[in-house]
Amino acid sequence: MAKQPMLKFVSVGRDMPEKRTAEARRQDFHEIYAEYADAKAKEQAGRCSQCGVPYCQTHCPLHNNIPDWLRLTAEGRLKEAYEISQLTNTFPEICGRICPQDRLCEGNCVIEQAGHGTVTIGAVEKYITDTAWEEGWVEPISPTSERIESVGIIGAGPGGLAAADVLRRAGVQVTVYDRYDRAGGLMTYGIPGFKLEKDVVMRRVEQLAQGGAEFVLDCDVGTDISFDEIRNKHNAVLIATGVYKSRDLEAPGVGATGIVRAIDYLTASNRVSFGDSVPEFDSGELNAEGKQVVVVGGGDTAMDCVRTAVRQGATSVTCLYRRDRDNMPGSQREVANAEEEGVVFEWLSAPSGFAGDPVNAVRVQKMRLGAPDATGRQSPEPIEGAVEDAPADLVIKALGFEPEDFPTLWNQKELEVTRWGTVKAEFTTGRTTLPGVYAVGDIVRGASLVVWAIRDGRDAAAAILEDLGAAQAIAAE
Repeated sequence: MAKQPMLKFVSVGRDMPEKRTAEARRQDFHEIYAEYADAKAKEQAGRCSQCGVPYCQTHCPLHNNIPDWLRLTAEGRLKEAYEISQLTNTFPEICGRICPQDRLCEGNCVIEQAGHGTVTIGAVEKYITDTAWEEGWVEPISPTSERIESVGIIGAGPGGLAAADVLRRAGVQVTVYDRYDRAGGLMTYGIPGFKLEKDVVMRRVEQLAQGGAEFVLDCDVGTDISFDEIRNKHNAVLIATGVYKSRDLEAPGVGATGIVRAIDYLTASNRVSFGDSVPEFDSGELNAEGKQVVVVGGGDTAMDCVRTAVRQGATSVTCLYRRDRDNMPGSQREVANAEEEGVVFEWLSAPSGFAGDPVNAVRVQKMRLGAPDATGRQSPEPIEGAVEDAPADLVIKALGFEPEDFPTLWNQKELEVTRWGTVKAEFTTGRTTLPGVYAVGDIVRGASLVVWAIRDGRDAAAAILEDLGAAQAIAAE
């Protein structure tokens, strides 16, 4: 009888890939986790209980067939595991690296609830697809036939690229417009290399380009080309811009030199990693080397900033968050990694002002948690008289992002938006109030996760194919 490869969680403990020491991590921007060896990947995949109701799958935005590809990995059938994995996910090796698994699949693992430690789903997912690339199992995009219809996609982030992949595989002509000089959106310029090395993203962009997708880069829609021009050139248009307008602080001294936006800071750092010339980095404006750094915010962007500052050689890095640790929106795993690397977290702390120009201190107001707000979270409120100064040479504002006013910027008054400024789009299809125009990802949801953008892009591409097919049938009558 063949040996049972699964249900090993009783005898085998949870074991992540080896993590480099904090001291080694501080020296570079390489990813912090090593790759699983084949035997270790099989062992850890074999801890899956193959439960009848896989909560890991239902809590994954893409509903990945996680138990199936874990079983195939445990059985040594890695190519089949990859084939199952990529059926539902355009970029599994990216999700394996940057998804907050502790809040999604792994956080809902049945054996975790039973006290055995979750299956290391993300690490196995990364291993499967990295191996697929190495072994040549990742097939090029090669549609069986070409269609005459074309789709213009505005935004080369995860939502736009996922949609482009689905559309090109169906033979639809695709042109992707993006304001940056490289595709990838925040995966390229927002997320640091220690979480997502850039060759992983560029490899997917190259796959799309070789598969016939056209990229029009350094193209700011509304300035370099109008929205109407794009609409007139294509049978359908997909808005996948993400949200890039930074939320700001209102506090005395906030305009001082040395107080910068997270998106500018992270983009500069990532450009340097590409070998680009970045004057703002060279001048020290967007470089933490030798500085006392304070980051304001508690989300994943704030975690990216504090950990980047450590690697740039900051003398100290402090994160101010107005709520406590249990109520912060960022990944707890990222907080733990940051603490290991030397970041100091000041919980229940908010900036009430800034001293000096250039900035030399942050006035820190201590907070307490009061009554719940509309979302159910306890609202932070200031403790009277509890203010202290924290020295700072560089302050990074990581307070989240808001949508740009596209109806005005693109002269599209009929493009309906919500009261939050996000584009109003139909659930699961992305259809907007403009005929033939769809929208996906953060520009619809507000700032969210890469995995949700991929889901939206795939869903909208399916709706576009359905609508193009319907239009073709009407034209043929």
